[in-house]
Amino acid sequence: MSRNNSTVLFFLSLTLFGLQACIGEEKELIPKPKGYFRLPEPEKKYLLYDSLCPFSFEYPVYSKIQPYKRGDEVRPCWFDLQFPLYNATVYMSYEDVKGDARPYLEDSRTLVYKHTVKANAIDEILVNDPQRKVYGIIYQIQGDAASNCQFHLTDSLHHFIRGSLYFNSSANADSVAPALAFLRQDVEHITQTLRWK
Repeated sequence: MSRNNSTVLFFLSLTLFGLQACIGEEKELIPKPKGYFRLPEPEKKYLLYDSLCPFSFEYPVYSKIQPYKRGDEVRPCWFDLQFPLYNATVYMSYEDVKGDARPYLEDSRTLVYKHTVKANAIDEILVNDPQRKVYGIIYQIQGDAASNCQFHLTDSLHHFIRGSLYFNSSANADSVAPALAFLRQDVEHITQTLRWK
């Protein structure tokens, strides 16, 4: 056998060996993940919410405030801050604490930590502004939790306000991540501009 024939046989056997390895191995086909729509990010501009309620704050121009109404129940100074572009709502409620905010603080903390079943982590950002007498916590809830951002603010003696951000869709951290990052800035702006009357 000539040298050229030996080389050809050698490469043919390598090729056959490679084909057998590929054919013998069963590969599981995995579909590509779905893509998510890119949402526009409007310019950050704010309006002053100033009503008969004992507080005021700035809210985004691309949101709208709807008074709280569930059936026949109407609660003054409770409202929904709706973000139609993002299919999201910040549910806000106010309570007159009558000298003791502790029960409301504990209720707020309990409601946040009910999300630990689905949450990967819960980060707490303290709000401490003695000049405005505004104290509280912003909770950033990581993972596929139903609510990814909540907060409460108080002056410890008279006022307590709580907010929770919900998307009107199934909990999927990947799909809401861009909108969540955008809306968290608005939640922080609310906490920074809140004033008691």
